[in-house]
Amino acid sequence: MISFQKKNWLYKVYTWLPVLVLYISVLNEFDFNYIDLQYFSFNFPFLLIFYFTLKEYSRFDFLLVFISGLVNDTVVGLPLGISSFSYILVCIFAAYLRNITIRPNLIKDWFYFLFIISLINSINYSVLFFFFSFELDIMFYVVNNFFTFLLYMPIISFFDKYLQAIND
Repeated sequence: MISFQKKNWLYKVYTWLPVLVLYISVLNEFDFNYIDLQYFSFNFPFLLIFYFTLKEYSRFDFLLVFISGLVNDTVVGLPLGISSFSYILVCIFAAYLRNITIRPNLIKDWFYFLFIISLINSINYSVLFFFFSFELDIMFYVVNNFFTFLLYMPIISFFDKYLQAIND
C-alpha cells in the first residue's frame, strides 16, 4: 500500500485525484465503437460523483461537479446545463442517502444507485427528446444503465482502496 507524508506535494496531488479524474473523464468522451462493441457504454462520472459524495470526501465540491457538467455538455454537444443538472442530482441523492443511513450497506447502496441513474437517465431522455427534439436511441440509455450498474462494485472497491491509501 502507498503511504504518504501529509505535507508532501505528492500527497496534495493525490488528494485532488478524484476531481482531476472527473474532469479527465468528462473531457475524454470515449466510446468503444472502434473495437466493434456497439452496445457497451457506462457513465463513469456518475460512479465517481456518487461514491465520493456518499463518502463525504472533502475535496469533492458540488461547484466543481457542476462545472464538470458544463464541460461535459460542451464536449458532447448537449444543451448547456443538462449534464450539470444530472451530476448535481446525483450529488443530492447521494448526500441524502449519506444523511439518512445509520449503518451503510453496500448492496442497498448499489440498488439505490441503480434507482438514481435510471431516474436521471429517464429525465435526460425526456428533456432531450421532448424539449430539444433530439433523435435518441432508448436502447443506449438502457445499456448505459445496465453496464454502469454492473461496474459499480469493481470500481467502488478500487475507490475504497484509494481512500484507505489517503487515510493511512
